[in-house]
Amino acid sequence: MASEDVKSSETAVSTIVNLAEEAKLAREGVKAPSYAILSICKSLVAGGVAGGVSRTAVAPLERLKILLQVQNPHSIKYNGTIQGLKYIWRTEGFRGLFKGNGTNCARIVPNSAVKFFSYEQASKGILYLYQQQTGNEDAQLTPLLRLGAGACAGIIAMSATYPMDMVRGRLTVQTESSPYQYRGMFHALSTVLREEGPRALYKGWLPSVIGVIPYVGLNFSVYESLKDWLIKTRPFGLVEDSELSVTTRLACGAAAGTVGQTIAYPLDVIRRRMQMVGWKDAASVVTGDGRNRASLEYTGMIDAFRKTVRHEGFGALYKGLVPNSVKVVPSIAIAFVSYEVVKDILGVEIRISD
Repeated sequence: MASEDVKSSETAVSTIVNLAEEAKLAREGVKAPSYAILSICKSLVAGGVAGGVSRTAVAPLERLKILLQVQNPHSIKYNGTIQGLKYIWRTEGFRGLFKGNGTNCARIVPNSAVKFFSYEQASKGILYLYQQQTGNEDAQLTPLLRLGAGACAGIIAMSATYPMDMVRGRLTVQTESSPYQYRGMFHALSTVLREEGPRALYKGWLPSVIGVIPYVGLNFSVYESLKDWLIKTRPFGLVEDSELSVTTRLACGAAAGTVGQTIAYPLDVIRRRMQMVGWKDAASVVTGDGRNRASLEYTGMIDAFRKTVRHEGFGALYKGLVPNSVKVVPSIAIAFVSYEVVKDILGVEIRISD
């Protein structure tokens, strides 16, 4: 992954093999495929697969988290992780546990692909500038520089796919009893665009951008720093031949996910609530039932923070944190490991196919 980018994108042996193959193709009069393009495609595919696999594995917890974040405080239907999952199973069945997962995968695959690719490219650019500034060609990325590269990657990926995330949030909270049903991602996108205008597709974008900096930035920074520390110090015999085992990489990813999600979580709650604003036929979980029915209105991020704390208390900013904690640790860990495993597989296939 990105720690290898600091040293080299491939081992010396694989680089020599690729150069030899390109020379062979050149002698035969055939235009050699660009190794850079192959590397880019490999990163994009690996990132997309990592995102899709990790989110599908924890889809029920992801849906419950969003329901807890946006439900009307005067009409509580979901009251905790176990009760919430049981309630979804009882009222909506097995399919209800995975509602919105198709849209989430459609969003997360390009999001993860762009995020991982952007991180690798940002790391290379920042490292080059850092080496030029220090005059040391052997300089390595510091944790702070990795944080910056991760934040840049997160903002780029999130902004590129934000409209899909916005409608995914609404698809996730609607139930069979909702007054109006979005039939799918494209129907939801067209409906929001027609009824609320193009700006509605970016409701909650600002807290998302702010939240990306600590969340994604710390994920990458903590993960890469832990890997480098383990490889250099080799504690408890966890490292063999300068390589980390899958279990150790899972632990690094879990630690990175825990740190990032805890710091950024209140911004995620506000983002989800702002995404529900202006939904004319919103699901009852958002508006409430009967006499408790009320529209949700915020004029902006600060207003959303103020009203949430004033009416529900500071703890409301952490609604859904428990299922999110249970979800995010394996999700981030699986994403990082899947990325590296798929990238290694693709690297072998590329060298063989050449």
